[in-house]
Amino acid sequence: MAVVFSTSAVPPGERLAYWHDAVWKTFVPLDVTSPKDAPFSGSVATDRLGQLQVSTVNADQTLVRRSQRLISASRDEYILLGLQTGGAGVVVQDSRTATLLPGQCALYDTTRPYTLDFSVSDRFEMVVFQMPRRVLRIPESDLQQITGITIDSDQGLGAVTVPFLSRLATEASTYGPEVSEMLARNVADLLTTVIIERLGRDVGRTDAAERTLVLRIRAFIDAHLTDPALSIDAIAAAHHISPRHLQRLFHAEDATVGAWIRQRRLEECRRELSRPRRTRPTVAAVGHRWGFVSPAHFSRAFRSAFGMSPRQWQAVVDQNGGDDPR
Repeated sequence: MAVVFSTSAVPPGERLAYWHDAVWKTFVPLDVTSPKDAPFSGSVATDRLGQLQVSTVNADQTLVRRSQRLISASRDEYILLGLQTGGAGVVVQDSRTATLLPGQCALYDTTRPYTLDFSVSDRFEMVVFQMPRRVLRIPESDLQQITGITIDSDQGLGAVTVPFLSRLATEASTYGPEVSEMLARNVADLLTTVIIERLGRDVGRTDAAERTLVLRIRAFIDAHLTDPALSIDAIAAAHHISPRHLQRLFHAEDATVGAWIRQRRLEECRRELSRPRRTRPTVAAVGHRWGFVSPAHFSRAFRSAFGMSPRQWQAVVDQNGGDDPR
């Protein structure tokens, strides 16, 4: 269910301060101002798809800044893609300026200062897709070359990306946890490919075919995560390739097959351990279901991946009223 902040029930004199707090809570620490003299009006609705946050912002003229001071204080590391769906906007980062009209989008990075200027039209709407920087697996040097650049819906992979993201934003609240996780990974893969294309790298037929094969293999792994017989040899045989070729495909993604399977199993364990208490299985049962040979092995792997033990994770979930604290 979407989390919604709206100024509609806030006294006029308090709306801009309320909006500043709403934007801060939804994204990262930001300075928010408005050039309008009249009472401010705005709303933001947010859904989560795994590690992907999808937020639709509809508001009056606004100027948003992320300064070095706020970056130093918060250390949040996200990549955001802003898709303009109403009015006009400007994204400024890394000495580049992207002017956005409906159907256009731009990337920006929370680890460096940026400005979002929505003062060029009386009102605007933008859908913001936010994900941890690490999931894109793009080198720092490449990320600094792609921010603040307008991506059009009628050029290159933008013709595929923009319609897909627009529909995803509309339907985000309808997907279950497992589909949401898969969609989030697909968005990360798609954005990675868009970035590679915009940087002028080779995304020819062979590369596209291999990326498609990797996506198919990931879907196969997801469908067989609970199968104790899931192995490199079994995955390779199911896709009519050699184990060496399989390893090479994942090496190109800066991963190994075994590490990918382990991470996906741990993510599923975390999801199960986030269930309400009355339906939550035991820690030992969750670890066994997802292929961990002993409770001690499961606890060590979980702590290594998420920085806390399975029981500590459950305690954090309970402190948040049963909500996943991610």
